[in-house]
Amino acid sequence: MESLHKNRTWDLVKLPKGKKVIRCKWVFKKKEGTPRVKEPRYKARLVAKGYSQIPGVDFTDVFSPVVKHSSIRALLGIVAMHDLELEQLDVKTVFLHGELEEDIYMQQPEGFIVSEKEDYVCLLRKSLYGLKQSPRQWYKRFDSFMTSHDFKRSSLDSCVYFKKNSDGSFVYLILYVDDILIPAKDKGEIRKVKAQLSEEFEMKDLRPAKKILGMEILRDRKASKLYLSQKGYIEKVLCRFNMQSAKPVSTPLAAHFKLSSTLSLQSDDEIEYMSHVPYSSVVGSLMYAMVCSCPDLSYAVSVVSRYTANPGKEYWKVVQWILRYLRGTTDVCLQFGRTKDGVIGYVDADFAGDLDRRRSLTGYIFTIGGCAISWKATL
Repeated sequence: MESLHKNRTWDLVKLPKGKKVIRCKWVFKKKEGTPRVKEPRYKARLVAKGYSQIPGVDFTDVFSPVVKHSSIRALLGIVAMHDLELEQLDVKTVFLHGELEEDIYMQQPEGFIVSEKEDYVCLLRKSLYGLKQSPRQWYKRFDSFMTSHDFKRSSLDSCVYFKKNSDGSFVYLILYVDDILIPAKDKGEIRKVKAQLSEEFEMKDLRPAKKILGMEILRDRKASKLYLSQKGYIEKVLCRFNMQSAKPVSTPLAAHFKLSSTLSLQSDDEIEYMSHVPYSSVVGSLMYAMVCSCPDLSYAVSVVSRYTANPGKEYWKVVQWILRYLRGTTDVCLQFGRTKDGVIGYVDADFAGDLDRRRSLTGYIFTIGGCAISWKATL
């Protein structure tokens, strides 16, 4: 509540005739400790019930961009090649910073109803968690702030900003909702950007970047190496699906698997068996690992994700095979280093490899300094 009042999130007013009130609720969460902060944190968040908002009245556009994973990897490649400093910030109560363009009325929060003003409602001045347009309004506010401080927005990724210094070096900034990475040649430049951001928004300084989006960033400055690892995430996935002690295999997808739609559910026994299998959940977890730091999973994940609507027992065996492959490669990570290689791309395709529609599979991978930054395997 202190944070909401400090941010001047709403004004108490009488509800105008013909206007609708949006309800709200408190959401309580216990956040487990991290290597930096051992103690668990207890968080309370006021959330508006945005599902009752009316399109065209309470909101119009809701889309908000986030940085692409390939942009994060490309910048990490630049950091390793030029031995840049890399620091991280976290925006506190990020969605409370957006300016609302519509008049939205919300009930007073439970437990904090102002005495003698029980019939008043909150006219929202700033966006709130739960509102449809909150992510968009936060991005618009952040974007206008960055451009007003001489940063240019990348034409290829709306969440990558850069500024050229007088000595020819660059300061970069990448934004993923409330996570900010700032690579620069000099720590003084990073401190200057941090000070500017802290004047406008409430920030938590995380200092040297250690983790972003579940990916661990490890650096060896002496060897000019930077590593991007998902070991913690992969181990959690294996534990979640009870594969932590499975026997490892050496390939993501074995040659003896020949998958097609003819292997979909057939008998009642198979339907009963697959109803207890978390097929979609496993494929989704594998897909996130593939998108972040595992280009070796691209083909295997593209195959198993085609059959999520109606998977059979054979598909489940393939998914388990991929998990067994991950069991043996938890320590494998992307390694960025200092080399003279620029951007190099590789592309190839098979011939009518899809057994259902006889379509060809195309795959590509692009590297910076010998490390993969962008990849895909698709029909």
